[in-house]
Amino acid sequence: MTLLVTVFAAIICTLLWYMKAPDRSLQLGTLCLMFWGASIMWLVDAVVEYSEIGAEFFMQDSADMLNDLYLGLSVVALGLIIWLVILLIKDPKGIVRSALIKNN
Repeated sequence: MTLLVTVFAAIICTLLWYMKAPDRSLQLGTLCLMFWGASIMWLVDAVVEYSEIGAEFFMQDSADMLNDLYLGLSVVALGLIIWLVILLIKDPKGIVRSALIKNN
């Protein structure tokens, strides 16, 4: 489940990046790299686990699948939080900077 969640997030992010290709101000490339990196990590994990336990890999309990789903969603949420922090620090449109100057 973790692999599926991160792959879907990576595909959606890549499509958004492709549609906004000339506008790089939102740092979508960074978000795509994080999600694709997580997807590759979960793919390697799945291959190693399958090589160790064989066909039992596909017969998981529903509780284990639910835990994997929560882990995948947590990874996507953490990636989005990191992306937002990067976006706020770089502040490509100057919104945070102007709000801070306006308050002073």
